[in-house]
Amino acid sequence: MSLQLIDIICPVFREERGIMAFHDRLVAVLDVLAGSYAFHIIYVVDPAGDRTEEVLAAIAARDRRVEVLVMSRRFGHQTCLMAGLDLSRGAAAIMLDSDQQHPPELIPVLLRNWEEGVEIVQTIRGETSETGLLKRLTSRWFYQLYRRLGSMDLPVGAADFRLLGQPVVQLFRTKLREQNPFLRGLVHWVGFNIRYVAFEPEARPFGRSAYRPLTLLKFALNGWCSFSKTPLRICVITGLALAVLAAIATVLQVFVYMSGHADVPGWLTLIVVTTFLGGVQLVFLGVIGEYVGLIFDEVKARPRYIVQQHYHSRDVPATAERTKGPSDESVGVHTL
Repeated sequence: MSLQLIDIICPVFREERGIMAFHDRLVAVLDVLAGSYAFHIIYVVDPAGDRTEEVLAAIAARDRRVEVLVMSRRFGHQTCLMAGLDLSRGAAAIMLDSDQQHPPELIPVLLRNWEEGVEIVQTIRGETSETGLLKRLTSRWFYQLYRRLGSMDLPVGAADFRLLGQPVVQLFRTKLREQNPFLRGLVHWVGFNIRYVAFEPEARPFGRSAYRPLTLLKFALNGWCSFSKTPLRICVITGLALAVLAAIATVLQVFVYMSGHADVPGWLTLIVVTTFLGGVQLVFLGVIGEYVGLIFDEVKARPRYIVQQHYHSRDVPATAERTKGPSDESVGVHTL
């Protein structure tokens, strides 16, 4: 009797010291479930000049369930997840980071929910004492602003640790081919029945997060602009409000001057107003530029990513049910 195939997708960036420990921990969980499922582990490496690729190549050589994709350059965390989905052919796909902050021990819980007919099982990251105050505040602010901008009701703490059923994976493989994917939003946008599972992130045993403040800001802007036109409408409303205020101020200035009760304020007022309006205009141009940049990336229609190296010892186990899908070329898997 064939077993249902479950794909495990793990993006990897600069994890040469910790990837072996993560793999051993992941395999220990999967071995317990081996009687119920067949597993296909997909590591997608965002290259960083360290030995991560070498370590994973050795793992793939001895573990026949493992397949490794190495990007030709750094394409980013979200694109690596999408590359894993393009390679997925299982009945379901589970995404989790390889830095051990997403506990593999939660995989059986995700699978139990999926077996109950849930197509999307989304984890919600809790806040621990090790999470800095600034990070907690900015995370809450991002999700609250995301909802208020008119986007989906994305839960606070939604993580890139989730299970997607095969129908959802097929949508990402064939229909949702955005150049700058914001997966947390897209997963909620597609609909389907979704269930949430809470977890406590564990301390990172090696290294530190690749998400720097500027990276997080870019990630947030991409999320807001990908799912809402509200920032553009805020620009229009603010511009109209400033124009009305300027007209009122002009009428008042003329009235004061003509009445002779007071002198019209001079150069300092002009400089302050000009500086303020110039700053507002530059901010608005930046907002418009974000949208234009997203359009620019889409119309170029370049490959979403390029795979430089591909390691695997064999195909998916013959005992597994493998779903059919479009060819690699048709979904954007480009290999040098």
